[in-house]
Amino acid sequence: MRSAGWLSLSFAVVAGLTVAISRAAEEQPASANATSTEANAPPTAAPPASVVPVTPKDAAPPPSVTIIGASDAHGVLGRDVRSAADEDMGRIVDVIVDREGHVRAAVIDFGGFLGVGSRKIVVDWNALRFGKIANKKDSITLELTKAQVAAAPEYKEDTPMVVLGASGSLQPLQSIQ
Repeated sequence: MRSAGWLSLSFAVVAGLTVAISRAAEEQPASANATSTEANAPPTAAPPASVVPVTPKDAAPPPSVTIIGASDAHGVLGRDVRSAADEDMGRIVDVIVDREGHVRAAVIDFGGFLGVGSRKIVVDWNALRFGKIANKKDSITLELTKAQVAAAPEYKEDTPMVVLGASGSLQPLQSIQ
């Protein structure tokens, strides 16, 4: 019930700010109708600092605002990854996106001990399961075994990458000519 109250209050604040910004953008500055003879007039005192600057009509509209609840979304970089058998698979260190910005894969720092002997491998985004990540200590589940991931080639930036997928779920990236 509390979260619904906060959500309503947040929505009201955002709506009020949006109305205030749009009204300020519609106001015309008093100097817009000044004639050229007034341009030669002696300078007058600067307007008080409390005056809100007016933006021109062709300025960008105010940004949209979306409120996402803390239990509805979580960051993934640095998050531990475990297999379905609860084996340590490493941690997510990067996310791979295609030219349209769609998430395609995750780079996992796999193996080693305290960063020594580890290597980066790329896994298909669809092979990851995020169902049980309620806080920062929870891990992401990878639908691959430790042996499958160990056999994957190492990822090197700016070179073609081999993406390890679960049961043929990865679709090839179309080359753009």
